[in-house]
Amino acid sequence: MDDIVVQFPAKKKGLRLFSLIKEIWREITFGVGMWGTLRPIVAALAAAVPFLFLGQHFNRNHRRAVDWTLLQIPLALTVVLWVALWLYSIFDAWREASIIVAANS
Repeated sequence: MDDIVVQFPAKKKGLRLFSLIKEIWREITFGVGMWGTLRPIVAALAAAVPFLFLGQHFNRNHRRAVDWTLLQIPLALTVVLWVALWLYSIFDAWREASIIVAANS
Protein backbone atom coordinates (compact mmCIF):
# COMPACT_ATOMS: atom_id res chain seq x y z
CA MET A 1 0.00 0.00 0.00
CA ASP A 2 1.10 3.49 -0.82
CA ASP A 3 0.95 6.15 1.82
CA ILE A 4 -0.92 9.31 1.06
CA VAL A 5 0.72 12.43 2.39
CA VAL A 6 -1.42 15.46 3.05
CA GLN A 7 0.34 18.76 3.53
CA PHE A 8 -1.35 21.79 4.94
CA PRO A 9 0.02 25.26 4.28
CA ALA A 10 1.73 26.97 7.17
CA LYS A 11 -0.67 29.16 9.08
CA LYS A 12 0.23 32.80 9.25
CA LYS A 13 -1.25 34.76 12.12
CA GLY A 14 -1.87 37.93 10.11
CA LEU A 15 -3.79 36.13 7.36
CA ARG A 16 -6.29 34.43 9.66
CA LEU A 17 -8.07 37.68 10.45
CA PHE A 18 -8.07 38.67 6.79
CA SER A 19 -9.44 35.26 5.82
CA LEU A 20 -12.16 35.56 8.43
CA ILE A 21 -13.19 39.00 7.17
CA LYS A 22 -13.09 37.75 3.58
CA GLU A 23 -15.32 34.79 4.42
CA ILE A 24 -17.80 36.98 6.33
CA TRP A 25 -17.93 39.36 3.34
CA ARG A 26 -18.54 36.45 0.96
CA GLU A 27 -21.42 35.24 3.16
CA ILE A 28 -22.97 38.72 3.38
CA THR A 29 -22.79 39.31 -0.38
CA PHE A 30 -23.82 35.74 -1.26
CA GLY A 31 -20.61 35.25 -3.25
CA VAL A 32 -21.51 37.77 -5.96
CA GLY A 33 -19.44 40.64 -4.57
CA MET A 34 -20.31 44.20 -3.72
CA TRP A 35 -21.72 45.22 -7.10
CA GLY A 36 -23.69 42.01 -7.46
CA THR A 37 -25.34 42.70 -4.15
CA LEU A 38 -26.09 46.36 -4.84
CA ARG A 39 -27.12 46.12 -8.51
CA PRO A 40 -30.79 45.15 -7.85
CA ILE A 41 -31.09 47.91 -5.25
CA VAL A 42 -29.61 50.53 -7.59
CA ALA A 43 -31.92 49.37 -10.40
CA ALA A 44 -34.98 49.59 -8.14
CA LEU A 45 -33.99 53.06 -6.91
CA ALA A 46 -33.44 54.24 -10.49
CA ALA A 47 -36.84 52.83 -11.46
CA ALA A 48 -38.46 54.69 -8.55
CA VAL A 49 -37.98 57.98 -10.42
CA PRO A 50 -41.43 58.54 -11.94
CA PHE A 51 -42.03 58.91 -15.70
CA LEU A 52 -38.48 58.00 -16.81
CA PHE A 53 -38.15 54.20 -16.33
CA LEU A 54 -34.46 54.59 -15.55
CA GLY A 55 -34.26 51.14 -13.97
CA GLN A 56 -35.01 49.52 -17.32
CA HIS A 57 -32.36 51.68 -18.99
CA PHE A 58 -29.93 50.74 -16.20
CA ASN A 59 -30.53 47.05 -16.99
CA ARG A 60 -30.06 47.78 -20.71
CA ASN A 61 -33.70 47.04 -21.52
CA HIS A 62 -34.01 50.22 -23.55
CA ARG A 63 -36.80 48.94 -25.76
CA ARG A 64 -38.96 48.10 -22.73
CA ALA A 65 -38.29 51.54 -21.22
CA VAL A 66 -39.31 53.29 -24.43
CA ASP A 67 -42.43 51.12 -24.75
CA TRP A 68 -43.47 51.87 -21.17
CA THR A 69 -42.77 55.57 -21.67
CA LEU A 70 -45.18 55.59 -24.60
CA LEU A 71 -47.67 53.45 -22.69
CA GLN A 72 -47.77 55.80 -19.73
CA ILE A 73 -49.20 58.64 -21.83
CA PRO A 74 -52.70 57.13 -22.10
CA LEU A 75 -52.39 55.55 -18.66
CA ALA A 76 -51.74 58.96 -17.11
CA LEU A 77 -55.42 59.71 -17.70
CA THR A 78 -56.25 56.91 -15.30
CA VAL A 79 -53.98 57.49 -12.33
CA VAL A 80 -54.56 54.03 -10.85
CA LEU A 81 -53.24 52.23 -13.94
CA TRP A 82 -50.28 54.57 -14.21
CA VAL A 83 -49.35 53.93 -10.57
CA ALA A 84 -49.65 50.18 -11.20
CA LEU A 85 -47.28 50.46 -14.19
CA TRP A 86 -44.83 52.55 -12.17
CA LEU A 87 -44.81 50.09 -9.25
CA TYR A 88 -44.43 47.16 -11.64
CA SER A 89 -41.47 48.91 -13.31
CA ILE A 90 -39.70 49.09 -9.94
CA PHE A 91 -40.27 45.37 -9.38
CA ASP A 92 -39.25 44.54 -12.95
CA ALA A 93 -35.99 46.53 -12.66
CA TRP A 94 -35.10 44.73 -9.43
CA ARG A 95 -35.96 41.31 -10.91
CA GLU A 96 -33.99 41.86 -14.13
CA ALA A 97 -30.95 43.09 -12.20
CA SER A 98 -31.11 39.99 -10.00
CA ILE A 99 -31.26 37.79 -13.10
CA ILE A 100 -28.22 39.59 -14.57
CA VAL A 101 -26.26 39.09 -11.34
CA ALA A 102 -27.23 35.41 -11.17
CA ALA A 103 -26.21 34.84 -14.79
CA ASN A 104 -22.80 36.47 -14.28
CA SER A 105 -21.87 34.61 -11.10
